[in-house]
Amino acid sequence: MPEGDTVWRTANRLRRALDGRVLTRCDIRVPRYAAVDLTGLRVDDVASRGKHLLIRVGAHTVHTHLKMEGEWQVHPAGGRWKRPAHEARIVLANDEFEAVGFALGVTEVLPRTRESEVVGHLGPDLLGSDWDPEVAVDRLRAAGDQPIAAALIDQRTLAGIGNVYRSELCFLRGVDPATPVRNVRDLPAMVRLAHRMMHADKNNPIRRRPWVYGRAGRRCRRCGTPLVAREIAGQQIVHCPSCQPPAT
Repeated sequence: MPEGDTVWRTANRLRRALDGRVLTRCDIRVPRYAAVDLTGLRVDDVASRGKHLLIRVGAHTVHTHLKMEGEWQVHPAGGRWKRPAHEARIVLANDEFEAVGFALGVTEVLPRTRESEVVGHLGPDLLGSDWDPEVAVDRLRAAGDQPIAAALIDQRTLAGIGNVYRSELCFLRGVDPATPVRNVRDLPAMVRLAHRMMHADKNNPIRRRPWVYGRAGRRCRRCGTPLVAREIAGQQIVHCPSCQPPAT
């Protein structure tokens, strides 16, 4: 599932194509919203909130979530799509550009006044203008006995972190991913690092080489120990037994 930096870049790309322009075509291929037509309305804003995308059109908000397979593409008006038409869930176009959401996990249209129903539960957004590290630390600390690897991807705690960042964060902080949150030393430092990493990557579609993510069975880049994949809270997490010793 794409992480917060990927969604942030997607919002920027959509903003450049749609923001301030009047829609000349609106085609929503989701049965519940098939009759909704936003043609003739101006796009006022495109925003990301964690892993959620919000396209504000008139009094409406188009809310989408990429989930595992989703992708937004932007083409010149009338340009050829790069994915099959049957995967398209929504098409928003103006005189210059056509934005197509393919295989989106969530596609819905709601009154702008009800945005909080879909994003109000989220924790502080690592890439948001309202980022508050103190609130983020408090929410993380409240996870208590939950494994740190699970707490980091709980979007109610921090909005934007996924499998890649939680694996790399635990490695760089030398924390066993199974460690209960209450036993993790210096949670503020982990939150600061998460914020710094995501900001460093947000403008770069190609992330830095991973230390541990996706490298199970290979040698640790730091100490040479074979990396291990363990199931924690129902998910496989890769870590280095030497660089991330179990908490005592």
